[in-house]
Amino acid sequence: MGAPLTKKEKKSLYFTKLKELIAKYPTIFLVNVDNVGSNQMHQIRVALRGKGVVLMGKNTLVRRVLRTILSDNPQFEKLLPHVKGNIGFVFTNGDLKDIRELIVSNKVAAPARAGALAPKDVMVPAGNTGMEPGKTSFFQALNIPTKIARGTIEIVSDIKVVVAGTRVGSSEATLLNMLNISPFTYGMTVVLIFDNGNAFSPDVLDVDEAELVERFMSGIKTIAAISLALKYPTIVSVTHTLVNAYKNLIAVALVTDFSFEGAEKIKDMLANPDAYAAAAPAAVAAAPAAEESKPEEKEEEKEESDEDMGFGLFD
Repeated sequence: MGAPLTKKEKKSLYFTKLKELIAKYPTIFLVNVDNVGSNQMHQIRVALRGKGVVLMGKNTLVRRVLRTILSDNPQFEKLLPHVKGNIGFVFTNGDLKDIRELIVSNKVAAPARAGALAPKDVMVPAGNTGMEPGKTSFFQALNIPTKIARGTIEIVSDIKVVVAGTRVGSSEATLLNMLNISPFTYGMTVVLIFDNGNAFSPDVLDVDEAELVERFMSGIKTIAAISLALKYPTIVSVTHTLVNAYKNLIAVALVTDFSFEGAEKIKDMLANPDAYAAAAPAAVAAAPAAEESKPEEKEEEKEESDEDMGFGLFD
């Protein structure tokens, strides 16, 4: 076996590896690894094998590497403010939604620890605890209503013992452990996505295609409205301009002797309104009649098919 690497050599290898990964992969997930154990980290690495590479490191070292490449890659300056806390990197060239799902899906249940920040409310359900009556004072100290049933302590009603965003107290942590309640789940969380020079929140991946199309169409309508108001032609306003011009031509034709093919029918409708009024009710009445005839025709076909069988029920 060779001599162990020195601290300087380890830093040099990390510099080289991080630069190679940045050059190779177009997408970087910044992930938070608070409360993620070594075994869970190994499982996440296995799940990402062939799809992404997980790299951890000291923040000071990461920032130093990023600063050395800013001259050639200034877009990485967007990452620097986010390199803080207990973070790591996942390098990938796969589908963003699939990779995020692999990252956040690996969660493990964990008991409540005194002093830990609660990510959610914790409720203790009503029911028999199986504990002996001698521990009643422990529940009373936490203002949990109890009664003695069949020689054991029974919690009368559901009660909230930990509020989200607050620190877990030592008494609450002890109680939850005594009841074998592991209320929290921990795993990697995605803090930021850096894709081809663009940095954005992971929430962007939750926007579906229908919403994107809706927003895009809303933007087009807004541009068209502004273009028409300013009389400044754009691609999205040309169609409206042509239609409005055509309407103006018809309006001029109706009040003058000028005429063209498109205006002839409008003039005829205004000159002979009775002819068009009589034709409209006839067309509307014809449609229901046609629909009513269809069930009768089907019924007749059914009866004819029954007769064609050539025998009765008791033949």
